[in-house]
Amino acid sequence: MKLQQRINILKELGEYMQSEDPSWLEAKSMASRANGWFIPSFIDSAVTGIAKNFLDEEKLEKWVGSYPLKDNPGEISTVGVVMAGNIPLVGFQDFLCVFGSGHHQRIKLSSKDSVLLKHVAGYLVRADESCAQVFSFSELLKNCDAYLATGSNNSARYFEQYFGKYPNIIRRNRTSVAILDGNETEDELNLLADDIQLYFGLGCRNVTQLYVPEEYDFVPLLSALKKYDFLIDDHKYKNNFDYNLAIQLINHQFYMTNSSLLLIESPSLFSPIAQLHYQYYSDKDKLTANLPYQQIQCIAGHGYTPFGKAQQPELTDYADGIDTMTFLCAL
Repeated sequence: MKLQQRINILKELGEYMQSEDPSWLEAKSMASRANGWFIPSFIDSAVTGIAKNFLDEEKLEKWVGSYPLKDNPGEISTVGVVMAGNIPLVGFQDFLCVFGSGHHQRIKLSSKDSVLLKHVAGYLVRADESCAQVFSFSELLKNCDAYLATGSNNSARYFEQYFGKYPNIIRRNRTSVAILDGNETEDELNLLADDIQLYFGLGCRNVTQLYVPEEYDFVPLLSALKKYDFLIDDHKYKNNFDYNLAIQLINHQFYMTNSSLLLIESPSLFSPIAQLHYQYYSDKDKLTANLPYQQIQCIAGHGYTPFGKAQQPELTDYADGIDTMTFLCAL
């Protein structure tokens, strides 16, 4: 497929994903039934972000124009793609990059997110039958020329064993943090609530650790987080909230809560579902100099990623800061 042909069909895909087409509505409903963490509102949030930030024609043209992509690719490689499944369509950027680069991709879907991307691929084939030649789905990714694999720290060891001799990008556990200075407005705190609670906090771009100045007043933040009080009505989320609350009570640990989220002082970057960690700092320069950046996907705050944008990545906001398209162009 020629480059412009790929851009045109991606633009059509963006329009389709924002439509009320019955088959698309049914696919989203199926995805929600297949994974209890994929509630309809969160699926819609993911889809809207993809359509506006990844599939806008002007953004696509600018994006592909910044890479040495040929209109008609010469040598085509087969790229094995191991998808994550922690939030809806989390692997779409990898899918988009390989499709945009002109290579063929062989995809292993996560069992947690096996409906939406397969439906998206089916739409592309229906829109242009030549798409059937540029991607496929498989449980085994043998004999590929290169690999993109996303998983946990544990699975990454296996990926390195299996894929290490091929060109690869292997991603491990990461999470996101926010650095607050105490001057955040009410609107900014409301946006920070999205960074924390969207997708139940399961994404690597969700904020799970707050760094706050000494004597920080948590009341405005707890109030802002109440916009997600509806999560406590979800039985899976409530089970996690009750379990984590019970641990704090049994251990006689100090905690704060707005009845739907626990705030716990902890140095751990990663927090469990329904829990948010925080630490105090006195010297911001010292704090930023000592952050474990190899475990951080995104930093929200003044001078960093704007509040509310942690889960709204643009085309060039690549996972782990590794430019996937540059990698693919070099194959």
